[in-house]
Amino acid sequence: MRLTQPRIPPLQESEWDAETSEILEKLRRDGHVYNIFATLARHPDLFRKWLVFGNHVLFKSSLPPREREIVILRMGWLCRAEYEWGHHVDIKKAGLTSEEVHRIAAGPDAPAWSPFDATLLRAVDELHNDSFLSDATWKSLAAHYTTQQLLDLIFAAGQYKLVSMALNSLGVQLEEGYERFPDAAQG
Repeated sequence: MRLTQPRIPPLQESEWDAETSEILEKLRRDGHVYNIFATLARHPDLFRKWLVFGNHVLFKSSLPPREREIVILRMGWLCRAEYEWGHHVDIKKAGLTSEEVHRIAAGPDAPAWSPFDATLLRAVDELHNDSFLSDATWKSLAAHYTTQQLLDLIFAAGQYKLVSMALNSLGVQLEEGYERFPDAAQG
């Protein structure tokens, strides 16, 4: 069971000081600041530094966008971080179909994955469960990825495990209009 109320509530705009306003205004989308940002803004030094790393993982990574999103969604699913899932599920621009997005919840052994997609999902499972990539998984990834991509994969998985832990522990609530976990795969 996850929290239905935040343990640390997001900063309301009336609580923003000059430093917080400078950070959060840049993150405003369609007139709103997401709950994750408004919550993490309660620690401006940490928040500012985390944004630099998160920006690399999300926008500057050497991983192809589709593969990056598979990693993010799988880690969000494994960590039961519905907030993360909801914010990354609508990623048609990354090349994932709706069917593939929902199949991510079923994992690497679900039918219809390409061998490499299954390896990518297995890598996330291994990193989540063991904090280690097996030799077989490493070999499969290394046959396809450069050294930079291998590093970006590991750090993307780690970043989104960290984010999922924070979201779940802080009780950051998913905003209206974002997709929740698929019911059929929640088991």
